[in-house]
Amino acid sequence: MTQYSQAKLSLTHYAILLTVGTVLVRLATLGFYPLMDTTEARYGEMARIMSETGNWITPMFDYNVPFWGKPPLFSWLSAGGFELMGVNEFAARVPHLAVGIAILIITWLLAAKVRTKNEAWLAVAILSTTTAFIVISGAVMTDTALTFAVTMSMVSFWLAWEKASRLWGYLFFVGLAIGMLAKGPLTLVLVGISLVMWLAQEQRWRRIPSCLPWKGGVVVFLVISLPWYILAEWKTPGFINYFIVGEHIKRFVVSGWEGDLYGSAHDEIRGTIWVFWFLAALPWAPVLLYQIIRLFREGGEVVQSSEGYMGYLWCWMLSPMLLFTMAGNILPSYVMPGLPALGLLVAGYHSQRPLSDKVFKFGLITPGLLVVATILLANNLAGKESEKVLLSQWVKQVEKENSELIYIDKRPFSAQFYSVGKAKLNQAPLPTLLAEPAEDVFFVVEKGRLPPGFLWDKSRCELRAESNKRQLVHCNAG
Repeated sequence: MTQYSQAKLSLTHYAILLTVGTVLVRLATLGFYPLMDTTEARYGEMARIMSETGNWITPMFDYNVPFWGKPPLFSWLSAGGFELMGVNEFAARVPHLAVGIAILIITWLLAAKVRTKNEAWLAVAILSTTTAFIVISGAVMTDTALTFAVTMSMVSFWLAWEKASRLWGYLFFVGLAIGMLAKGPLTLVLVGISLVMWLAQEQRWRRIPSCLPWKGGVVVFLVISLPWYILAEWKTPGFINYFIVGEHIKRFVVSGWEGDLYGSAHDEIRGTIWVFWFLAALPWAPVLLYQIIRLFREGGEVVQSSEGYMGYLWCWMLSPMLLFTMAGNILPSYVMPGLPALGLLVAGYHSQRPLSDKVFKFGLITPGLLVVATILLANNLAGKESEKVLLSQWVKQVEKENSELIYIDKRPFSAQFYSVGKAKLNQAPLPTLLAEPAEDVFFVVEKGRLPPGFLWDKSRCELRAESNKRQLVHCNAG
């Protein structure tokens, strides 16, 4: 065995350990910190309501308010976790991590079939340790399922193209259908942008009619995805108009779009998605940029390869940024569907022109930071981003069974989740609410809002608990 093959084997073993270790670290952290406001707590509460009510068709923003903003796959995942393991943070998150692991497996399969197993392990080690992947794949969000769908479609298309496999051709359409249930038509757009850019080169588009089982594939796509859309519109009329027109057109072309029924639109500077990509792809974004610059200087091929594989990966990785460059209403997580291609590119360029093995120790950074962040969230920051700390004290109050729990002015989503749906919102003037309640009640109010001296008469109202932001006050009936 040559010195080079020994070094390569050592790097492969390191990549395997890094991938497995990162996944295990993420798994171990899932239950150690609360569902955070706003995204995780909001989606976790929708899943809790779904599990409680047995309504598996329409995710509910509140018990009587349908959520039209996203298809139900995110809610199905967490609600399924609740059914199996009870309502807790681990059960909410672990199905999403399982989907993240599936992304790693599919990514590994592509590299192993097209290149080598050594390159495949390096690719998934890089992917698993990107900032966005390690965080989002263990969070209650929609982006992991979307990334799985895009990855499945892109991997399946390539293998159907190269191997002339009808099975992979059908799996391409399965991936698109899963994407329709994960985040809707955005899946079709992201995959479409990637494929159009790649097929436009060298007249590859001429093979399109024969490389996929179009008739059977479209049937598979419709059978998987269409029934839910029909049921959703039937159960809550107006869903299609809001979701297709509002969420997929106005959200991205209307800056500060005010049609969002479930929150405020974001308004980022145009082009910010590229900054988001760089941050989400850390610590590997600088490595990829270095590889590109070095290849240019040495006269190597950056995009082209004998079968167009590297160019295919570039089209895949860039598609989210190209789509959202001119969009203002964006989030950092929007770049995640292109991250599997990033891992494949860095690993591919390493095979073409090896880097020092020391470079790949960068992968240790993100698991370490994850552990630190988990400790901080669990011990120091939970009261600022979640109502779990405060409501853990409410649960201990003997009066809670016969007293309403009312949040004044604002009710975070985590308040709904950790009170099991019992927290109510009341936006009446504070003096009116506090005057003489008709029955015993727990009020939750932001610190500094109570009138001076209000708590002096403990026979009337008494401070029972407080967090970094809010106070829990029990008042007797007037």
